[in-house]
Amino acid sequence: MKFSEYKYERPDLSGFKVRFQTTLDSFKRAVTAEEQSELVEAINNLRVEFDSMGSICSIRHSVNTNDKFYEDENHFYDEHYPEISELINSYYRALLLSPFKAELEKVYGKQLFILAELNLKTFEPVILADLKDENKLGTAYNQLKARAKIEFRGKSYNLSSINPLELDTDRATRKESQEAKWGFFEQNAAEVEGIFDKMVKLRQSMAEKLGYKNYIPLGYARMRRSDYGPEEVAIFRQQILEHIVPIATELYARQAKRIGLEKLEFYDIALGFPSGNPTPKGQAPWMEEQAGTMYAELSNETDEFYRYMWERDLMDLSAKDGKMTGGYCTFIGKYQSPFIFSNFNGTSHDVTVLTHEAGHAFQCYSTSRNQKLYEYLWPTYEACEIHSMSMEFFTWPWMQLFFKEDTEKFKYEHLTAAIQFLPYGVAVDEFQHVIYENPEMSNAERNAAWREIERKYMPHRTYEGNDFLENGGFWQRQSHIFSSPFYYIDYVLAQICAFQFWKRSLEDKEAAWKDYVNLCKAGGSVSFLKLVELAGLRSPFDEGTVAWAIQPIKDYFEKTDDSKF
Repeated sequence: MKFSEYKYERPDLSGFKVRFQTTLDSFKRAVTAEEQSELVEAINNLRVEFDSMGSICSIRHSVNTNDKFYEDENHFYDEHYPEISELINSYYRALLLSPFKAELEKVYGKQLFILAELNLKTFEPVILADLKDENKLGTAYNQLKARAKIEFRGKSYNLSSINPLELDTDRATRKESQEAKWGFFEQNAAEVEGIFDKMVKLRQSMAEKLGYKNYIPLGYARMRRSDYGPEEVAIFRQQILEHIVPIATELYARQAKRIGLEKLEFYDIALGFPSGNPTPKGQAPWMEEQAGTMYAELSNETDEFYRYMWERDLMDLSAKDGKMTGGYCTFIGKYQSPFIFSNFNGTSHDVTVLTHEAGHAFQCYSTSRNQKLYEYLWPTYEACEIHSMSMEFFTWPWMQLFFKEDTEKFKYEHLTAAIQFLPYGVAVDEFQHVIYENPEMSNAERNAAWREIERKYMPHRTYEGNDFLENGGFWQRQSHIFSSPFYYIDYVLAQICAFQFWKRSLEDKEAAWKDYVNLCKAGGSVSFLKLVELAGLRSPFDEGTVAWAIQPIKDYFEKTDDSKF
């Protein structure tokens, strides 16, 4: 069955609530652990059915935000998902009070109960209306970006399709296209800042209603973090500042020399090479075919997975008007199907986003066939990003399929981008901590805070001639800051883990791949640090891990003559 044939039907909300509550009442009355276990599975099935319709709706809405039917359906979920959260929390409360908790822990493991406790810290009926408003604000921000029309030299672009112009070897084209893109953000800054201001104040209000001083502890609980907190994250950011920022800065200096400039301006950063950045040598359908060859040769597991995705049209990859920006992977439980969404635009990012999102998809495909519990389909986000970022490196031996003569140039660019991302990732995280520690900041103060943090972690960035960016507007493009607070550090933590998988694959590819597959099968059955241990990796929080993990990458850069590209 193709994705287009997957049936969508708005759930009967009142009927769902009655069935859920009836099943939950039976769970509470159950007189054996076995009976409760059967009812856990019944509740799982109810949730899968409801969420599957939500996933299909979300995919079809993000593929075409101009589709009025799915826009209205999306509003339905924005409005009612918080009510489902209330039901789920009733279930978690009953789980924790179960007289058979010890027996259930033997069946499902302790992580289910850890997650239940975290969930109870994030919701009370008093914040139900606030959660609905938060969803609506997130949708408003995403739709504003999805419907962007940027006029440049007589043509109209969106935020995805203008990206190749930012990589042009002609400096005037780079400068003018970026000015046009940032002009869109400047013109809409009042609306974007207004949305974010409402989000911050709403989240602060929810935190206070739940008994927290500010949103930070609530945000961490919503991210389901059980084995580390803000203190450990702050120490980790310091490791990035000490060990990564100097390398990233040196790589920018090499880039400036390589492309013949004394210094990089903001509109130069995207161009890595005087001959132009590496590009895939075909369009989306051709790249899907190359990926089929790649995954067939990588392993039996990935061959089975990719055939499943391709034959069912479970990928929507090319940029088009009205399509939401970015890329993601989601899962449709009713059909046991991952789905990959992206915005291909002819750049090397097309290949990295394909392998990245395929890493997510391979994980949930593997987990769904190895774990029974709904809660274990996905691990926490930082562990999720290990699957995606590591897949980018496991597929390196097949990059020749996509890039031909540009393969070595791509590998250099990929490693460079991975290193240079890390300071930006921790900057986004530190910015969010500052914002939620100071929820009464004005819009101007938030922008100033971003610019100060940017100078700390990315000292190469200058914005001469662009007042919007110089005054701290860059953060307004980052969707995670709006829709998934405190998510972004997860990419940084995962990148340090992915570097370790790359290091290990150079030493013993079969052993590294075996550990990766086991990690994917485990899903979210244990916490982040236990998953790291299960995969044979070192914790990113441990002293010395960052410096140790990046040593092979430093060696690569020292041995590579980038002037030849």
